[in-house]
Amino acid sequence: MKYFIASDHTGVELKTYVKNILEKLNHTVIDLGPNTNDRVDYPDFAKKVCQNIIENKNTKGILICGSGIGMSMSANKFKGIRAALCHNQYSAKMAIEHNNANILCLGQRVNAYAMIEEIILSWNNAKFQEGRHTNRIAKIDNITNK
Repeated sequence: MKYFIASDHTGVELKTYVKNILEKLNHTVIDLGPNTNDRVDYPDFAKKVCQNIIENKNTKGILICGSGIGMSMSANKFKGIRAALCHNQYSAKMAIEHNNANILCLGQRVNAYAMIEEIILSWNNAKFQEGRHTNRIAKIDNITNK
């Protein structure tokens, strides 16, 4: 799987940690920045990841800010994006299985690194269950089309 990843200035450290986990799982990771702790605006980096996912089918993304909330709100403004803010393994698993999320949002200030790794592993191992969930995803997409 190809992942596009970005953060704001608050999430640079966690972004590096997440990249390493994904690369150990043999995923291709494209880092869209930033690479320093200099203050930036999270919507700008959410936009970069979302545009790349929209342009590159069968890819996923990870967005990181202090809480994950701002990245999640920004990403979900894009048609075709289903960004899930996850703070535990269960929410990461359900985001894929029931919602076919294509972006995982994380908060640098929310979880310990051990939990972040568990979230990434749950996200990575989950598969979209389709069936009744496919219709629900279509309804979500219909909302963003209006």
